[in-house]
Amino acid sequence: MEKDNCNKKSLSEVLDVRQFRHTNSPVFSTAIFAVIMLLVVAGTILSNMSLKSTFFWSSPTSEVIQTNRMERKSLAPPKNTTSRDRIAWLHSHLTEFEVRFFMTWFSPAEYFGKREMLAVESVFKAHPQGCLMIVSGSLDSLQGDSILKPLNDRGYKVFAATPDMSLLLENTPAKSWFQEMKSCKRDPGRIPLHQNLSNLARLAFLYKYGGVYLDTDFIVTRSFKGLKNSIGAQTVVEGDSKNWTRLNNAVLIFEKDHPLVYSFIEEFASTFDGNKWGHNGPYLVTRVAQRARETIGDNFTVLPPVAFYPFNWLDIPRLFQTPRGSNDSTLLKTDLVKLNRESYGLHLWNKITRKLKIGKGSVIDIIISDHCVVCRGIQR
Repeated sequence: MEKDNCNKKSLSEVLDVRQFRHTNSPVFSTAIFAVIMLLVVAGTILSNMSLKSTFFWSSPTSEVIQTNRMERKSLAPPKNTTSRDRIAWLHSHLTEFEVRFFMTWFSPAEYFGKREMLAVESVFKAHPQGCLMIVSGSLDSLQGDSILKPLNDRGYKVFAATPDMSLLLENTPAKSWFQEMKSCKRDPGRIPLHQNLSNLARLAFLYKYGGVYLDTDFIVTRSFKGLKNSIGAQTVVEGDSKNWTRLNNAVLIFEKDHPLVYSFIEEFASTFDGNKWGHNGPYLVTRVAQRARETIGDNFTVLPPVAFYPFNWLDIPRLFQTPRGSNDSTLLKTDLVKLNRESYGLHLWNKITRKLKIGKGSVIDIIISDHCVVCRGIQR
């Protein structure tokens, strides 16, 4: 009983957005996403719309203008109209965005640090006309507004929005899994629940809306335009870049209603294990994609490791080191050529590198300088 109560409390802390907030990366063509955009871009709460039409928490009060939201003058729907009119206006303008990205952040806002901001900034360095939604209860706050303000002040379209997981998972194979977890009928396991909710949320967003998902420790180094229904290999058979052995879910690019993404969600719900790291994340997409080779065929592309994971978690630490001699300098130049010519970005493997200092003149130091847009003290 004590364990059940503990699990229930832990789950409520993750899922109850209202409580959490007090404690503290294809075209999105649906009216639901328009509501999200309207909430943040125009700074208006649509309280007269029920949760049946939006998977984000809305204010229980009457429709008001939030004073803590900065007005996005570059994309602001008319104010003195009905909610339906404003949604229709915004929906007609969504195609103005070059590329649509989203990330998830299920941790407190104060943990969203300089390296996470570098990941966000790199999106706009490569896609200045892009749009990034961060799915997060903690960043959808005054503190989150302050964190994202330097980018918004420069006209970049980045915002945070609070998810309602129940409605996000409506009509997906994971709906019953979530209800069982929420009612404490299923063991969440030893892995922090927010990690697995992030694994699931990215899949649900991709399936329902399509787009580009990025982890917050991924640095974009060139435009994603032209990529479609793609996932990156992390490891391959030596000497054969097409014979992959493991995929990764840190970068996912899929159109709405893609059958492979549906299979990912189905696998998550049917084989969930909260005690095995990676089982519901990179290992999941690997085993499903392996089976899908025969059933789905050429409906998706597996890109070689150099696309998103040019350096594995064993090699990545040396990219943080200042070159100490001619050999190091030569290797640094080779690394940069590889990144600039062959890769779309660089996964930093934050679990390994979070505490590493960024050496002056290192590969990471140069990458930061080349791909930041605000560039405030990220190297420190």
